[in-house]
Amino acid sequence: MKRSRLNLFKATSMTISVLGVVMIVITIAIIGYLGFQSLSSFISTDASSGDNYQQLTALKSDYSTLKAEYDSTKTQVENSNNKDLKEAYVNAELELIKAQSAITDVDSAMSAGESPQEIQNRLNTAKTQLQNAKASLNNVRGML
Repeated sequence: MKRSRLNLFKATSMTISVLGVVMIVITIAIIGYLGFQSLSSFISTDASSGDNYQQLTALKSDYSTLKAEYDSTKTQVENSNNKDLKEAYVNAELELIKAQSAITDVDSAMSAGESPQEIQNRLNTAKTQLQNAKASLNNVRGML
């Protein structure tokens, strides 16, 4: 009788030890998996963030070039006595201001850490506004 109790105790003790080791291994595997997922998510977010920063830099550069073109056209418009031309220039300048506002909006969204989808939507809006400003300037130049 004593031997069977001892064997039962040994078996129970061994089972508990094995289950403990298995649970530790499973816990380490789960923590490793979650760590890997968060690291890969961080890397992919960082990569898309870098692409967004490049697009924002390109938009700012395009805006600066367009602003210089507007400034050179402004002197020509002011020297003319054409009211329609001046009105068209003012409307075109409003489009330029909208483009600047959209670019600033993208910059603030990136600084605030908005979702990549939201940043991409704002980038697309800024690109559209910049194209509208270019088209408006071309219309004004066509009237010169």
